[in-house]
Amino acid sequence: MGRTIIDMSDRVVLVTGAGQGVGRQIALDAASNGARAVVVNDFVPERAEAVAEEVRKEGAAALALPFDVTSPDAVEAAFARVREEFGELHALVNNAGNAGAGGKARFEDFWSEPVDGWNAWLGTNLFGVMNCVRAGVPLMRGHGQGRIVTVISDAGRVGEAGLEVYSAAKAGAAGFMRAVARSAGRFGITANSVSISATRTPFVEAMLDDEAAAKEQLKRYIIRRFGTPEDIAGMVVFLSSTAGAWVTGQTISVNGGYAVIP
Repeated sequence: MGRTIIDMSDRVVLVTGAGQGVGRQIALDAASNGARAVVVNDFVPERAEAVAEEVRKEGAAALALPFDVTSPDAVEAAFARVREEFGELHALVNNAGNAGAGGKARFEDFWSEPVDGWNAWLGTNLFGVMNCVRAGVPLMRGHGQGRIVTVISDAGRVGEAGLEVYSAAKAGAAGFMRAVARSAGRFGITANSVSISATRTPFVEAMLDDEAAAKEQLKRYIIRRFGTPEDIAGMVVFLSSTAGAWVTGQTISVNGGYAVIP
């Protein structure tokens, strides 16, 4: 007898940085695969509400919840709201990234970059993940089927010149996920990372305007195209579903072969 592989039935899912790009697609795919409710986070309220409305059209309940993942107090308040609205949480997707709210992501010379510039990278990509996991796990412990998925970058696996601090933050997030997998496994909670490379999001599209540079970059990919939000969302939703029950502590690359890591 056949079975439904990607089953999000009756699940409450929270996706950070879901107002556009990869996060938006994850939220929509979770809804279209049966999620009961999707909490849409973005630091821009209008973006969060726009995606929440799209989620509702997919048949799931939706809550737009603007907050900055780098603020422990804001995160605690947001997850308290999730408890109030839905009583529990089944999947937490840490997708918020780049330089965070108000930050400007750009390549820098590490040796001349001001040290206070590190905070934008570390705050969103590492501390933001830690804040959300700390607040989210207590909402998962009671039902024994929690899922945590953190979207990292191949910069954290192979390194990227000019993005040293970003690379460090993403590597740290992956290490944190492995530790959480061990500490939260006894509650039936899985924790994994999905490592991505250049994906056509609003931020990356601006970097691909130089056609010659983009063509040169594509030489590093086995599949000669850049990723799409749909490419990433499929893996994230799989890991967030019942199908991901025996996958934990892993970093899984969805990168077109940019980096082939055993």
